[in-house]
Amino acid sequence: MKAVVNATLVTCAGHARPRVGPEMRELFIVPDGALLIDNGRIVDVNYRAEIESRATEIIDAGGCCILPGLVDAHAHPVFGDNRVDEFEMRSEGATYEEVAAKGGGIRSTVAKTRAATEEELTASANEHLQWMLRCGTTTLEAKSGYGLSLAEEAKMLRVMKNIGPQQVVPTFLGAHALPPGANNDQYLKSILDEMLPAVVEAGLAAYCDVFCEPGYFSLDDSRKILSRAKELGLGLRIHADQLTNSGGAKLAAELGAQTADHLEQSDEDGIKALAKAGVQPVLLPGSVYALGKAKYPLARKMIDEGLAVVLATDFNPGTSPCPSLPMVMSLACTQTKMTPAEAIIACTINAAHSLNRGQQIGSLEPGKRADFVIFDTKDYREIAYYFGLEHAREVYIGGERVYGR
Repeated sequence: MKAVVNATLVTCAGHARPRVGPEMRELFIVPDGALLIDNGRIVDVNYRAEIESRATEIIDAGGCCILPGLVDAHAHPVFGDNRVDEFEMRSEGATYEEVAAKGGGIRSTVAKTRAATEEELTASANEHLQWMLRCGTTTLEAKSGYGLSLAEEAKMLRVMKNIGPQQVVPTFLGAHALPPGANNDQYLKSILDEMLPAVVEAGLAAYCDVFCEPGYFSLDDSRKILSRAKELGLGLRIHADQLTNSGGAKLAAELGAQTADHLEQSDEDGIKALAKAGVQPVLLPGSVYALGKAKYPLARKMIDEGLAVVLATDFNPGTSPCPSLPMVMSLACTQTKMTPAEAIIACTINAAHSLNRGQQIGSLEPGKRADFVIFDTKDYREIAYYFGLEHAREVYIGGERVYGR
């Protein structure tokens, strides 16, 4: 057995369910702590003096903070090329909507993704996951949505099965936008009758997502897609109320979705509906920042209403080219007034539960997979305080070191 010693353990332990309300500030810290690991699992979490003598291999953490591996519950890491040209256009004053009207936006990445081979997408996605790994991410959700046909969506989902070393949870997002030249009714029928059944039969996805927004997929269309996905056994996620308060949060509550994501425009009624239904909100402050907008989701209101808030990067080539959960934590603290402790819970145990993996990962507890990060800090608050840095000194997945500097 190996022991990781000489560390401040930020365990995020203590509950078998997502954290809500004041619980989001409870980190359960063990000073001068140690982890005992065997066969990729945590055997014990305790003070150093209680563990060190039981190990055959010692890893000295140098007095740093150890956190559970970070969990990114909303990302789009598989795509062709980038959209740096659109970034420049927005820096000159163009809005996201104006860029899309000129042929940019999602459809721009669709063309580049379709043009890429599976091997090329695998190589670029692995590079993206390495960026995330250097920031401490050990598990992530990955969405398709840049193929917009059965063959191209399946290509993206197959890539997700062959990238890592992180654990990747695949989500089918065929309802991301209409393909170029497509008729809404015909494409909706294709998703319902062809794409969803084929994806499920091939075992390519764990979840279905939809971009519920005027100009993309209406409330009625989103309801049809998610209801069909639920019939077929997929979990439900939804891009809700990002650009307009169009009722996406209430639809997530109505259908019992696992998560409702974005929620920048959601009002008090939508938040209360999510709380009543027990839907976890996934907040993406990186996309608000990258688009140069000022309206962030009402995180404090959500926490006060008893919602198990999650933070994620929304990593994608157009609206959030940010692979760093620590950077997202910093934005959440400065722009939505979450505390550093709440931000950590939102990126660990709450995020794990949003992917139905809270019993396996997300906290440092006996029996869980030994996914953890040695952060080069003496105080956990420094992770969000010193923004723009790669704080992760070493990253372990299943007890094995997969990154170090």
